[in-house]
Amino acid sequence: MRQAPLAADGFLPNGPLPPPWPGRTVPLDGTSLHVRDTPATCPGAEPALYVHGLGGSAQNFTDLAGLLADRLDGQAIDLPGFGHSEPGPRYTLPYFTGRVIRWIEHSGRGPVHLVGNSLGGAVSVRVAVLRPDLVRTLTLISPAMPFLDVRRSLQARALPLLVLPRAERLAARHLTRIPPEAMAAQVLASCIADASRISAQRRQETIEEFRIRCTAEHYAAAYVRSFRGLVASFLRAYLPGTGSLWQMARRVPVPTLVISGRQDRLVDVRVSPQVARLIPDSRLLMLDGVGHVAQMEVPRLVARAIAALVDECASPGTTKPPGQRSGPH
Repeated sequence: MRQAPLAADGFLPNGPLPPPWPGRTVPLDGTSLHVRDTPATCPGAEPALYVHGLGGSAQNFTDLAGLLADRLDGQAIDLPGFGHSEPGPRYTLPYFTGRVIRWIEHSGRGPVHLVGNSLGGAVSVRVAVLRPDLVRTLTLISPAMPFLDVRRSLQARALPLLVLPRAERLAARHLTRIPPEAMAAQVLASCIADASRISAQRRQETIEEFRIRCTAEHYAAAYVRSFRGLVASFLRAYLPGTGSLWQMARRVPVPTLVISGRQDRLVDVRVSPQVARLIPDSRLLMLDGVGHVAQMEVPRLVARAIAALVDECASPGTTKPPGQRSGPH
């Protein structure tokens, strides 16, 4: 593990906030997956895939993907049951992993620079281990890797819900009773350390997303079952066997960047340093005053770290922009 370098800020684009990148629904193995494209702005850009966290969507990467468009030809997917993707038959880490692998295969763009946040980070670790031929580099932003101290996560309050026989109905009823504006505010407060960093435009987009979720019959089930599947993976991680996420972290074969906010209220802040220590070729960036979704809260800092990783691992013959330095952690 070593300190993550940062590419120079001056090589990132400046300008107004981009709108959500265009989305499309793609048939895949009898179901459909929603994908947002961030086309590259420079020739020679390499393919990237962004994978969101529990309860999130491809829209969580709008700013980051835009900042990296000179280096990366980006796609962000909605996992089954989230965003605009159809619900899936299962909501386990192995199932999500299989969907991400199938998308990379289907798109014909691999190997990709794979970026995962939270649940998407845990999924991305599995993808990198099971199919390293599909991954150029791996970036994990507050990855939801296992920890057992429930006091270190706001989501611990929802754990009793997982054992109730009608948990999904209760969650659906809860969603319909809370206005989208209030729900969006609650989610942002739990994920963001400094709410002033989120623009009015992004707040409004988050509200619109929750408006859609309140009308989607499958969303509550997708959330509860995904949460249950994630918790199950945490428990299995401390048992013997190659399926443990911690054992998998030791076998990640690609260059990896781990990013975490020190004010993360959803994933134990001790997790990311542990992940970085286990992954053989890793770089760690800890951000003061930042919460669970650093790519939304401080997208320029995250983009600079990813740009430095991409430049370091650039394919032979690829022109790398100059200007790289180590940044404060």
